Amino acid sequence: MQSGVTEAVFTAVPDTFTFAWIVAVLFGIAALLDYRGSDRGRDLAAAAWGLFGLFWLYMVPYFAFEHQSYVESILALVGAPACAYAGLLLYRGRSSLFVLTRAVGLMLFIYLPFETIPAVTVAGATLPAPRQVLIEIVADQTGFLIDLLGYDPERVTSTEGYDAAFRWVLPDGHVVRISVVLACTGIGSMAIFGGLVGAVSAPLNRKLRALAVSLPIIYVLNILRTTFITVVAGNQYMHWYPELVLAMFGASDPYRVSFFVSDRIISQLLAVVALVGITYLVARELPELVVVLEDVLYILTGEEHDLTESLDLPREPTNRRS
Repeated sequence: MQSGVTEAVFTAVPDTFTFAWIVAVLFGIAALLDYRGSDRGRDLAAAAWGLFGLFWLYMVPYFAFEHQSYVESILALVGAPACAYAGLLLYRGRSSLFVLTRAVGLMLFIYLPFETIPAVTVAGATLPAPRQVLIEIVADQTGFLIDLLGYDPERVTSTEGYDAAFRWVLPDGHVVRISVVLACTGIGSMAIFGGLVGAVSAPLNRKLRALAVSLPIIYVLNILRTTFITVVAGNQYMHWYPELVLAMFGASDPYRVSFFVSDRIISQLLAVVALVGITYLVARELPELVVVLEDVLYILTGEEHDLTESLDLPREPTNRRS
């Protein structure tokens, strides 16, 4: 959710869109070269991982100072060296990382169109941007749940000019506007699982089952999250320890305390827990995904892990690392 004038992630710094698209294209070309048996795919993939690490390092100031998110700041700060290390490992011969390379490339190709494709005019009719369509659908469903809970905020134009914001008037007359932005739609998390499922080699029916397990759960949990944040922030239900919270986030507006607590603290921490749980469910449907998870753990810990045994996952034929 967004309160006030906080912008979407990819508009935080100049040329970030271009940076992200370059990384996505390089990952895609590297995966294609690897598929065709060219050794140049490994070198290009390693370089792309290095650029991806720079991308996350580039985003740390935005997450920390503009977006005011501790969780995302920490993830970006960890992601920068982790990406560089992944590139080094791949360059040194850890070929299983090509699966993760394909996954990240697919994630970017799924997500970036929602951030970058603008509205277009065809035959005199204006087709809305994909982001607008998705944001307004989520706002509609969030509003439906808010109504079911017995609240009646006014639906107004969001900070992006979409029909995707809720206007709350407090007893003291202060107005709080909560806008739905792209980060509120769950498309980022859905892109992650779309990329992971698409990257592994497995029968189509099991891939479809994995998507059927992950995507609906993500979407439903996300609508519950946007409803929770909107109601709590709009009614100032979590105006807890305001001096401490404002100091933590470097803010001064006391009416943002409930937003920080409900979104930046509670919702983002629960989102991490939910993604871990969904990953486990997906891995049970698609055991081939384990090689990716084991590679991620190796990058983070420097130790090999057998997640199939540790998590009691079914064993399926899959390409293991050489």
